[in-house]
Amino acid sequence: MRPLKRTSDRAHDETATPRRILVADDDPSIATLVQITLKDARYDIVPVKNGLEALKAFEEQKFDLVLLDVMMPYVDGFEACERIRAESDVPIIILTSRDGTDDVVHGFELGADDYITKPFKTVELMARVEAILRRAEGFKQRRAPAIVRVGELEIDEPRHRVSVRGQDVNLTPMEFELLYFLAANAGQVFDRETLFREVWGYEYVGETNLVDVCVRRLREKVEIEPSRPRIILTVRGVGYKLAEG
Repeated sequence: MRPLKRTSDRAHDETATPRRILVADDDPSIATLVQITLKDARYDIVPVKNGLEALKAFEEQKFDLVLLDVMMPYVDGFEACERIRAESDVPIIILTSRDGTDDVVHGFELGADDYITKPFKTVELMARVEAILRRAEGFKQRRAPAIVRVGELEIDEPRHRVSVRGQDVNLTPMEFELLYFLAANAGQVFDRETLFREVWGYEYVGETNLVDVCVRRLREKVEIEPSRPRIILTVRGVGYKLAEG
């Protein structure tokens, strides 16, 4: 059975309004590289030099995506991420030279949707940006239901709401997408490669723990005992699935 998933034609619409992207990095070479990589009629890039400028720009303008370097003066990327997420669901990508698990987990805890480790390849940056923007468009599934109910879990996709045992649960955009995909395909087992491709929107590179970190964060929010999950299950040697009821 093929999994139910989102589909979108927007990425191919050259007449669509350019997506505004806020890029915060105090390294001029990285900032320039990002601007050159994303130099496209589909994107409107707004560069700033630190987290403080990023917060000011975010207050004054509307953005479709935010790229934040971690190590910046005045306000670092983690703090900027946390403050932006407190008031908006805008997709956030963390740019960092630190790829340790603790940093990745911390970024997710603060609401980041993805992270890219420096130095990065331009094709990787472009793929990540395009994927996260497609996902953020919020196009409806052509076959998946708008409201998914599985056991104690209910997901209202149009309203972007999740409740477990009747209690609302606050999820980051990425956590929502992963949970919705698993719930729409409850009972099916997906390996990390498939989840990465279907949820994150680009090919699994074999060295990231994004899937595991996101599952861990989801369990902390929806499970009664995260260490003994009953909703998001691990299938040893294969991957993950959502319990059918």
